[in-house]
Amino acid sequence: MRLLVLFSIFCLSTILWSQGIEIAPLTRNFELKPERPIQKSTSHSIDSSFFYTPDTLSLPFFDEFSTNKFQKYTAQFNDPGVSSTVYFHLLDPNTLTALNPAATFTEQATFRRTFDISTSTFTDSIFASSQVKAADFSSFPLSYQTLNLYPPYYIYDTIGVPDMPDTVWVQNPSFFQDSVRIFFATLNDPSALWLDDHAYLNRRFGVSPRSLGVVTFDGLNANGYPYAIGTSLTNTADYLHSKPLDLSPYTAADSIYFSFLLQAEGWGDTPEATDSLRLEFYAKQLDQWVQVWSAAGDTTTPFKVVHLPVLAAKYFKKGFQFRFSNYGALSGSLDHFHIDYVHLRAQSNLADTLFKDFAWVYPLNSILPDYTSVPWDHYKNTPQVFRNDFPIALHNGSITPENNQIAGQFAIDFAGNQINQFSIPGSLLSAGDLNYEPTTTYFTTHNLSSFGSFPTNMAGDQQLFRVRGEVSVQFPNLSLNDTTSFNQSFYNFYSYDDGSAEAAFGPTGVQARLAIEYNAYEADSLVGVAIHFVPSVVDVSSKLFLLSIWSNDNGQPGSLLYEDDVFFPRTPLYGDERGVFVPYYFTDTQKISVPTSFFIGWRQLDAQRLNLGLDRNIDHSDKIKYSVDGGFTWLTSPYEGSAMIRPIFSTALDASLGLSPTNVLSSEWAVYPNPATEQFTVKLPTALQGTPIYLIDALGQVQAAQTEPTFDISILPNGVYFLQCPKTNLGVFKLVINH
Repeated sequence: MRLLVLFSIFCLSTILWSQGIEIAPLTRNFELKPERPIQKSTSHSIDSSFFYTPDTLSLPFFDEFSTNKFQKYTAQFNDPGVSSTVYFHLLDPNTLTALNPAATFTEQATFRRTFDISTSTFTDSIFASSQVKAADFSSFPLSYQTLNLYPPYYIYDTIGVPDMPDTVWVQNPSFFQDSVRIFFATLNDPSALWLDDHAYLNRRFGVSPRSLGVVTFDGLNANGYPYAIGTSLTNTADYLHSKPLDLSPYTAADSIYFSFLLQAEGWGDTPEATDSLRLEFYAKQLDQWVQVWSAAGDTTTPFKVVHLPVLAAKYFKKGFQFRFSNYGALSGSLDHFHIDYVHLRAQSNLADTLFKDFAWVYPLNSILPDYTSVPWDHYKNTPQVFRNDFPIALHNGSITPENNQIAGQFAIDFAGNQINQFSIPGSLLSAGDLNYEPTTTYFTTHNLSSFGSFPTNMAGDQQLFRVRGEVSVQFPNLSLNDTTSFNQSFYNFYSYDDGSAEAAFGPTGVQARLAIEYNAYEADSLVGVAIHFVPSVVDVSSKLFLLSIWSNDNGQPGSLLYEDDVFFPRTPLYGDERGVFVPYYFTDTQKISVPTSFFIGWRQLDAQRLNLGLDRNIDHSDKIKYSVDGGFTWLTSPYEGSAMIRPIFSTALDASLGLSPTNVLSSEWAVYPNPATEQFTVKLPTALQGTPIYLIDALGQVQAAQTEPTFDISILPNGVYFLQCPKTNLGVFKLVINH
């Protein structure tokens, strides 16, 4: 047995070692989908950008994060009320008017050089400089700087030679007349409470929250990428700004209080004592942010109440704002803090800290036995009744017992029409208690097998059902979080996970193996494996592994049914958003027959952990096996969760996978020319244009990844390549390069 050492990477987060398998924080958060003002131009950083004037809200301000109340920035150039202004790069410093469109300058002193052939000497006369105001086009509002600039040329003249002086122009002078057009819009959406979305709105990272949804602060920016990956830097990371509020009608006598719930760590990473979450208030007339509260890092505890008075007269103005921010590691999804039930109101008192509400704690995820998704062909041939261990989590936020006589109502819709419904008595939802006990969370499981199964007479090769659940009580409470729903999908794969990775994990050691057990509804053939790799602390996208399939030998991986050729290994590919599974198809598009019970996974050629996504909200850890001794001994993962790796079966959907050299998806995307010589172009549907496309060689190495449709392949060797578009279900496209 190898000696395992406990150590820290970049001094950021302790990595846990246990018999050759590791779990670690994420360094990207894929669920974030920014709604930022977009750049419409590539010539200037702010050209054709939108800038917004926020609307002002009135009290009360309340958000328990069961719905998305982040402002969306969707203005179009021709919308009513949208205006624009043209700003010029170069201005006359005296009149502030734009210089001639042909004006160019350099900040390097230029001169006229005069040669005297009789003495073989020369003299230089520096040209007079011009004062110019030059704009910085990288941000708005624009800042202008007054500079002394010179003509962008040199003149060389020779005394005694009867020809014209020579003029040598400066190539690509730094200063030339240019312009940007900026568009302006005013927001008018009182349902949106927050100005930005740097922090992470989610339903998975909080441990036993009091309702659906929390906002998480970590080391990721608004796009879900680390602020400074691969460093040990710590600083302010996420911000969450409220919209301006009008507090001018109020004074301190109106008992204005700010309340919210707080939890550190949750299902994420433990923030150190030097990390913190901070709250600031904005004094409009002073243009000043003032820190009014902070909390240091801690381990997971139940959500705690914070209740703060607003007392200073400087805040009782129109334009008051507040913002949360966190201080911690900037290299990834680290040092987590979570908030919930943000409430600012007048005539507040201690009762406001109780957050009296009845709500779902976690969303529903599947009513199938064992899986969150199965191939439609398999389910249609072998229908399964609904699961007998359906989990429901509810929280009674009342300080008194509340009546449980209202049953939970559930419905299943298909194509907008209800096809099934059932109810669960309140006495079962309260785990047999006479009432819902005060401030209590109930975790219960329910047998739904008597309520039937999904109908199998639907036409098509894949299906999507909508499952809804509603549970309420009689006392007044927020109704938004009394209902939750999810999509029960049937495509061409099996899955244990809910599509959300809260951690990265995998075995360590050269030739280590990871194997995930699947028990299919019927024997069939696999065409590949879909894997959700996530970057975590160290980028391992260049590390090698071999896809592997094993038989099931009494709950352990048995004989190999398939393994990649050692000369054609794979590498981890990362999707661009949370929940993106990259398909890895078998060599030469072959199909591998498997019995009903089998294992899928890999044999890695390098020692580093490959960072498979781990869904920590659904526990199928008993299905996760790993080996660090060449496959002689298999151990079970000690970490609760579901491995985010899915077997792709050969079904009626095979044609949509694009595994043939011919373009069976010609209506969806096209590649031309094919075979290609120096370059080729990818044509996607309009809705998918700008989607990242990966060019992968036969070894599984990414040779190019870009959103532009034309690829330069002049330096790539001849051979067979594959194109993948991980953000879609388009599958792969085979390309031949032949110079």
